[in-house]
Amino acid sequence: MGFASFVGRVCFASIFILSAWQMFNEFGVDGGPAGKELAPKLNLAKKHLSSQFHVNFPDIEVRQLILTAIAMKGLGAILFVFGHGFGAFLLIVYLLVSTPILHDFYNYGPDEPRYNILLGDFLQCVAQCGALIFFWGMKNSITKRRKKKAPKSKTA
Repeated sequence: MGFASFVGRVCFASIFILSAWQMFNEFGVDGGPAGKELAPKLNLAKKHLSSQFHVNFPDIEVRQLILTAIAMKGLGAILFVFGHGFGAFLLIVYLLVSTPILHDFYNYGPDEPRYNILLGDFLQCVAQCGALIFFWGMKNSITKRRKKKAPKSKTA
């Protein structure tokens, strides 16, 4: 059972590890393709949040966000493979922050072709987040095994 659990964690974490590796290899000077995709979506999200909360958010360097995403995905996935709850926590935080920004299906109408693609990606990230929360809950609910004490011998 332990080996099957490990293999399952490796398969699940490989999504994040391979994604972080690809982002790292393509990073370049400007953040690579991830930076070009993230910059307009980040500006749109920042503009939307500023109008809703009536607060001016500071300018955020896209390269720093991408480096943070690479670090969170890479470190979180490696820790997750070895069954550490902090790895699951890092991946959950990454998904909760990045999913609404990267998969902004709500900015499109249901008739537009981009809507269905983004909605599917968004729901996939929600499912990954649910699996991580399940892992975290199961990890915290398992009680530690206690050593059984030898029964005391009865004296006459």
